[in-house]
Amino acid sequence: MTTPFARYLRTETVGGAVLLVVTAVALVWANSPWAGSYTGIRDHELVGLSVGDWAKDGLLAVFFFVAGLELKRELVVGELSRFKAAILPVIAAFGGMAVPAVVALSVAWGDPRAGDVWAIPMATDIAFALGVLAIVGSGLPSGLRVFLLSLAVVDDLGAILVIAVLFTATFDLLWFGAALLLLAAYWLLQHRRVRTPLLYVPLAGAVWFAVHESGVHATIAGVALGLLTRVRRDPGEAESPSERLEHRLQPWSAGLAVPLFALFAAGVPVGGDALSALFADRAALAIGAGLLVGKVLGITGATLLAVRLRVAELPAGLGRRDLAAVGVLGGVGFTVSLLIADLALSGPDAELAKAAVLLASGTAALVAAALLIRRGKAHRVD
Repeated sequence: MTTPFARYLRTETVGGAVLLVVTAVALVWANSPWAGSYTGIRDHELVGLSVGDWAKDGLLAVFFFVAGLELKRELVVGELSRFKAAILPVIAAFGGMAVPAVVALSVAWGDPRAGDVWAIPMATDIAFALGVLAIVGSGLPSGLRVFLLSLAVVDDLGAILVIAVLFTATFDLLWFGAALLLLAAYWLLQHRRVRTPLLYVPLAGAVWFAVHESGVHATIAGVALGLLTRVRRDPGEAESPSERLEHRLQPWSAGLAVPLFALFAAGVPVGGDALSALFADRAALAIGAGLLVGKVLGITGATLLAVRLRVAELPAGLGRRDLAAVGVLGGVGFTVSLLIADLALSGPDAELAKAAVLLASGTAALVAAALLIRRGKAHRVD
């Protein structure tokens, strides 16, 4: 039975608030006299991986599993299952990935890290973006939330592909083959309508381990399992396996997995010297420009172009200024941007990149909140 606390955690407002609080704790802890204990816990080795790596490779796989479930549901029975409804957020998402990458690459051009940082501002954080919208979105058309959710789901898929293609340093074909066989077994169990967790839990763990050992980033295991989960209900079935798993796991993803990842990813130096270095560093400036400028231009520009060419139509009640606000909100990168920063860079460069993500995401959230409040008032007057 779903508890009230689980339902509470499931709301976007609480998910975003938990992330915000944990990020603040990480920043204060990492910049306090007890910073040594923070790095000591983060870097402590536990069963072959550091605590930080377990959060990044293990717990975040739960987040990607839930994202995979959401994506599968949207593709099969949700907003993305109908071409006319799906095409606009898909186009907006591609614009919101391509333009920030180009902007970041242009700003960092000539810097030896330019080839590593361009992918960092591509992602939009679902939890934070929807959390901001839930808090300040009173009076806005319901189509705006659907548009943002669909855009973020497609954006996540793009980020997942980037991680899979660009951040596979070594590749073990035997382990990858084992992962494919285990995924096939998972699909067969779903197809045969097997429901017992006694099979699925160890099987999911085995898939994660095989993907990790293959060299492909382990979070891809979560996405693959989510996409192979059945989403259509059988006759007489109250919930499909996808709905059941999403309801049960989303609170754990929002309330534990993502916050713990943020706790060990967001603890970066933000003192006076660090901030000076941030504004003087080409790679950090490229990430900030990608999130704050590239996202707005990409999402808004691609959407308006698609409407102008009559490829798609704006959702009912949505105006161009609403799109601009959504474009700014898309600049909240956070979870996946922090993950890509960790994968693309190392040492001080990774810390600087993550600080740029945090600063740009916070700025985007505040500016978007102000714009959304203003647009909500305008819609209520209309």
